Amino acid sequence: MKKIFTLVGLVSSFALTNAQIVINEIYTGGGLLGALLANDFIELKNIGSTTQTLTGATIQYGPQSGQFTQYHTLPTITLNAGQTYLIQQASDGLGGINLLNPNLIVDVVLNLDGSGPVVGVGLQIGLTSGKVALATNNTRVTGPTASNVIDFVGYGLADQFEGTGAAPSPTILNSITRLNNAADTNRNNIDFVAAVPTPQATGQPLSVGDINGASTVFIKNTLVRDNEIIFGKEVQSIEIYSMSGQLVKTANVKGSMKVNISDLPKGNYIVSGTIANKKVNERIIKN
Repeated sequence: MKKIFTLVGLVSSFALTNAQIVINEIYTGGGLLGALLANDFIELKNIGSTTQTLTGATIQYGPQSGQFTQYHTLPTITLNAGQTYLIQQASDGLGGINLLNPNLIVDVVLNLDGSGPVVGVGLQIGLTSGKVALATNNTRVTGPTASNVIDFVGYGLADQFEGTGAAPSPTILNSITRLNNAADTNRNNIDFVAAVPTPQATGQPLSVGDINGASTVFIKNTLVRDNEIIFGKEVQSIEIYSMSGQLVKTANVKGSMKVNISDLPKGNYIVSGTIANKKVNERIIKN
């Protein structure tokens, strides 16, 4: 199923004690012929009793065997007890029902080998076997007990998993979901079952530019009508990519917090920049 790749970015790490935000559900059949849903998704959930926040975290993916290969960054996420956070991933585009109001639609995926981005798609999650990790940073996850792992799910015939066995394989009609939507025993074969997907977007979607817990708009005019991108804060190391992943422009924002793109044709682009040492990305449309 689906194999394409993306952008390099710096995501700050953080210390999380007594983490209660876990991977709650994974669907991998998105958009395949006969699939129930049009997109793959990964759902996070706060299974604790108090409000929890993730800052600088990533979702990482690895195939059935071998190293983790791809990841995407997450904005700052704050979830109350019991809340979920729905992340829309890639699609094969052949059918299925669209997800309802996902908290995050991933359209920039980064390669852990440092190669350039593929834009316009989410993670390419293996249909029946693979590995998904929620990590504190963008350092490649090496296994379920790595120091940067918050939660880890190996499914199907994955060569790595929590506990003594992998979670079952998802299908085009079933996701794998945490049993009773509750406990995390750190045993994938015990904690997860295959069941009809139940994607729930009950958490608060935050801006892609949230920095240090404060709401910071990265790009004020994602629909660019007057040839200038207007930023909400001073941004360093701006890179603008075409939807095919080609780097088409670089710049820095100082003073005016604007970048002129009159030299670029009309169309869709991904803008990447660094604010307060954090890498952020957002899609724009030049009209």
